Amino acid sequence: MLPTFLSRRLFGLLAAAGLSAATMGSAHAQKTIEMRYGHMNPPNSAAGQQAQWLAEEIGKRTNGQVKVTVYPSSQLGKLQELAEAVSTGTIALSHNTAAGIGSLHEPFAALDTPYLYRDVDHLMKVMDVGSPVMKKLNEGLVKDAGVRVLYAYYFGTRHLTTNKAVKQPGDLAGLKIRAIPFPIYMTTVEAMGAVPVPVDWSEVPTALATGKVNGQENPVNVVLSSKLYETQSHLMQTGHIMNAQVIVINEKAWQNLTPAQRDQLSAAAAEVRRKATEMVRSQEASETEELKKNKMIIVGPAEGLNLVAFRTSVRKAVDQKFGAKYGEMYKAIEAVR
Repeated sequence: MLPTFLSRRLFGLLAAAGLSAATMGSAHAQKTIEMRYGHMNPPNSAAGQQAQWLAEEIGKRTNGQVKVTVYPSSQLGKLQELAEAVSTGTIALSHNTAAGIGSLHEPFAALDTPYLYRDVDHLMKVMDVGSPVMKKLNEGLVKDAGVRVLYAYYFGTRHLTTNKAVKQPGDLAGLKIRAIPFPIYMTTVEAMGAVPVPVDWSEVPTALATGKVNGQENPVNVVLSSKLYETQSHLMQTGHIMNAQVIVINEKAWQNLTPAQRDQLSAAAAEVRRKATEMVRSQEASETEELKKNKMIIVGPAEGLNLVAFRTSVRKAVDQKFGAKYGEMYKAIEAVR
């Protein structure tokens, strides 16, 4: 049996060691997890703003345990590079069109099919991470690319811009229109009557200014925030693609979070999805008016835009090229109420 003074000393050493281990464990639990969020949009765009909101919301809800740093304006890569960077884990977070995510898991591209949704509410129900359509797509995305959808918000309804009035597909003959470099966007632009030219978003302003392309297509918030009215005189309200911006997270980064932290990120995502969608929807009309103030001419049905001709031409081409591949998904999307 140990002498009393040795017993006390040993107890003290063990207690100190236990305290040290507990302190170390506590410190480890409180260690800040740092994540990089890279995207292609300017900070003042709707996409740029919601990325920053997410970073702030995650910091607040995790009490600083998860820190997200946002890198806008293609600082960490171009459109395709960003999608691949999330898959490899080079960055933790990014956003992209559904067609862009389709480069990682092909069926995702179907979500950006032109003239597919009844209205914005239908789009957002389909794009909810809890919808039957999105659950199935997310499972495939995790399996194929090690990436999962965190949330998606309403990005806007895409319209055409050029330097002349366009009222029907024939008016676009010979015009080079920038298309997002993914198949469904290339097909859409071609079916609208133009020559599709794949150009990464980071290069679009220069391509328009130099004449590499004669026009492009995007929601009004992008046209305004990127000052495309400086190189484009007309906006045609074709409304050809109603789409959501999809925010994705690397699966390993997601699994490395504690269950509580995953719940906190999901709550942050839901809040930003709601806030960003409301912002884009509420500002579309005022942003169109702002474009008019910047001398952009708006061409809609009242000005002779033949929407039926565009819709008929585009849907025929898309059905021919993608109908067999995505037909079942189109039925599932239609069934969402």
